[in-house]
Amino acid sequence: MTATTGVMTTATPPPVAPTGQHHGLAVVLFAVVVLVTLGITLWVGRQGNAAEDFYAGGRGFTPLQNGFALSGDYLSAASFLGVAGLIALYGYDGVLYSIGFLVAWLVVLMLVAELVRNAGRYTLADVLALRLRRRRVRAAAGGASVVVTLLYLVAQMVGAGSLVALLLGTDSAQARTWTIIAVGALMIVYVTIGGMRATTWIQIVKAFLLIAGSLLLTVLLVVRFHGDLFELMRRAAQHSGSGHRYLEPGLKYGASFTSRLDFFSLGLALVLGTAGLPHILSRFYTVPTARAARRSTMWAIGLVGGFYLMAIALGLGATALIGSAEVRHANAAGNTAVPLLALVLGGGNGSTGGVVLFALISAIAFATILAVVAGLTLASSAAFAHDIWAGAWRGGPRRRRGGEVGEKPSEQQEVVVARFAAAGIGAAAIVISLYAQQLNVAFLVGLAFAVAASANLPVLLYSLFWSRFTVRGAVWSVYGGLVPAIVLVLFSPVVSGSKMALFPGVDFHWFPLENPGIVSIPLGFLAGWIGTLTSPEPADADRFAELEVRALTGAGAA
Repeated sequence: MTATTGVMTTATPPPVAPTGQHHGLAVVLFAVVVLVTLGITLWVGRQGNAAEDFYAGGRGFTPLQNGFALSGDYLSAASFLGVAGLIALYGYDGVLYSIGFLVAWLVVLMLVAELVRNAGRYTLADVLALRLRRRRVRAAAGGASVVVTLLYLVAQMVGAGSLVALLLGTDSAQARTWTIIAVGALMIVYVTIGGMRATTWIQIVKAFLLIAGSLLLTVLLVVRFHGDLFELMRRAAQHSGSGHRYLEPGLKYGASFTSRLDFFSLGLALVLGTAGLPHILSRFYTVPTARAARRSTMWAIGLVGGFYLMAIALGLGATALIGSAEVRHANAAGNTAVPLLALVLGGGNGSTGGVVLFALISAIAFATILAVVAGLTLASSAAFAHDIWAGAWRGGPRRRRGGEVGEKPSEQQEVVVARFAAAGIGAAAIVISLYAQQLNVAFLVGLAFAVAASANLPVLLYSLFWSRFTVRGAVWSVYGGLVPAIVLVLFSPVVSGSKMALFPGVDFHWFPLENPGIVSIPLGFLAGWIGTLTSPEPADADRFAELEVRALTGAGAA
C-alpha cells in the first residue's frame, strides 16, 4: 500500500467470487425461494377473485403486517444491492442515497398516508377522481403510474441479472438475459394468480428475511472488527483507493458544479418521490382504516430506518474487507458488493461457511427482487385496468352521434383486463431491462423517483389541499412533470455520451444532469398552477368539500 498526494492505493485483491463447485448450493436456495413464493401465490390466489381482493387484498391486513409489506415494497434491489454498492465505491456520497430514501418517509407519513387511504379506493387516480370526475384526469394519472412502475421494474430486473451472473460465476450476457426473462415470467405469475393478497404475504416474508439477513451480516461484521467502528471506517478508506476522500463529500458528486447540482437533483427526487410511487400508495388501501394506514407507515419507518443503518455498515464492510477495486471488478456498478461481503465474512472463497452465507444472502436478495417486481407489476396493471381502461376509456355512458355507448364494465371484466395488462407490462419491462444491464440499480430507481415526484406528487398535493384546483390544472400538472422528466432523461448522459450509458457508442445528450428532478419537479407544480389559473371552468367547491370531509374523517371511505 502506498500513499501519494493524500490518495491511498492498494493492489487488486484476489478474486472473491465463489468457485464453480459451490454454485449448486446457491442455486438450490434460489429454487427454494421460488417454490415458496409460488406456493404462497397458489394458496392465496384461491381465496377471492373480486376487485377488492385483487387490488387491495380484501383490506384485512393489520398495521404490523402492512408495515412489513410497505418496507418490503420499499426495500428493493436498489436498497440491498445498489445502495450498499454505491457506499462501497463512493463512501460518503453513497451514504447520501440512504438518507434520501429514509427522509422521504416523513413526507409520506405527514402528508399523504391517512388522506390517501380515506379519499381513494385502489389507485392514485381514485383520489383525483373524487373531486375531478373526468376521464382525462384518470387517463393522465394512470399513464404516469404505468411509466413510474415500469422504470422501477427495470431497476429490479437489472439487479436480478447481476446477482445471478455472480452466483453462476460468469459475466455472461446470456446468463443475465435469461435471468431477466425468468424474473419477468415469475412476476407475471404472481400477479395474475395471486393479486394483492398473495403479493402482500410475499412482501411480509421477504421483509423479514431481508432484515434478518442484514442483521446477521452486520453482527458478523462488527464482531470481525471487535466492535470498533472507527477501525472499520479507517480500513474502508485504506482499501477504497481514494484515501480519506472516501469518507468526505465529493468523491462522486463533488468534481464540478454540474455534479453537485446533479446530487441536489437526485436528493430532491428521493425525498419527494416516495409519496408519488403508485405501489406505495396502493398499499394504504390494504388496511381497514386511515388510522391503520398511519400506524403502518410508522412501522415501515422503523424497519426501513434500521435497515439503512445496516446498509451503511455493509457498504463500508465491503470496501474494508474486499476493496473498491474488487467490488468494481465483480460488477462495474457495485451491485454485488453485499453477496461478496457475505462470502468473506463466512470464511472466504472455498470455505463451507463462506459459500453457505453467500448462497443465503444471494437467495434473500433474489427474494427481495421477486417480491418488489410483483408489487410493481400489480400497481401498474391496476393503473392500466382500473384507471385507463375502466375509468377513462370505458368509464360509464358516453354520448356520440350514433347514441349512447360505453357502459361501465363490471369488476370481473376489470380484473381480467388487469391480468392481461400484467403480462404486457412484464414483457415491456423485460425488453427494456435487457438494454440497461450495466446501470446501477439504485441510480435507475432514482430516475423512477424523479418521474414520480414530477408527475404524481404535484397533482396529488394540489388535489388534496388546493380548493381552486381544476381538471385542466390536474392534466397539465401530470403531463407538465412527466413529459419533461422523460425528455430530459432521454437526452441525458444516462442514455448516450458516456461509457455507462444505455447506448455508449453514440452521443446525442444535451442535458448535463443524470437526474432530471431539479427541473421536472418544479415544472410539474408550475404546470398545475398555470393550468388552474387559465382554466375556462371554475373548480367545483362542493366536490372539494366532499373530498376534504372524506379525507379528514373517513366518512364514506371504502
